[in-house]
Amino acid sequence: MQLCVQCASRDTACCVARDIFVTTADIRRIYEFSGATDFYEYRKPLSADYLDQHDDPRWNVYTVQLDGSRRVLRQGPAGKCVFLAANGCRLTLSVRPLVCRLHPVEYTERRITGLASECPSELLPTGVGLLENLCMNLADAEKWRLQLYAELRHDWTTQPKAA
Repeated sequence: MQLCVQCASRDTACCVARDIFVTTADIRRIYEFSGATDFYEYRKPLSADYLDQHDDPRWNVYTVQLDGSRRVLRQGPAGKCVFLAANGCRLTLSVRPLVCRLHPVEYTERRITGLASECPSELLPTGVGLLENLCMNLADAEKWRLQLYAELRHDWTTQPKAA
């Protein structure tokens, strides 16, 4: 069973009690797929740790508004992403926010830096790697990373800048 499905069924998924940043292009893709318009909001980070982006100094410049808020997916009961179901995300891969497609790959504007250690790898079948279990590969991750930063830079040039 895919690790994301296991986590979602246990309410321990990476999209529970987490702010999930969305670009304006993410919003357009989700709207075109779902027809929904009320799935995102602007709010300040739930955790001050979010603002510690020393390894990617332009991230906050690209994502934080002048008032300190960011554009994130809404959360439902118990802090669950509005698109999280018991069997995982209700959005198809091509519609999911780029940060969701990239998870658990860690990255900066310059490069992929590794894999997040938060995924419970002990639940993986013996001999199966994390990316393999998630049907991911680093080539796709790099493509999504480049797309994410292109969208971030586009949004930044068309919206008010953070201090």
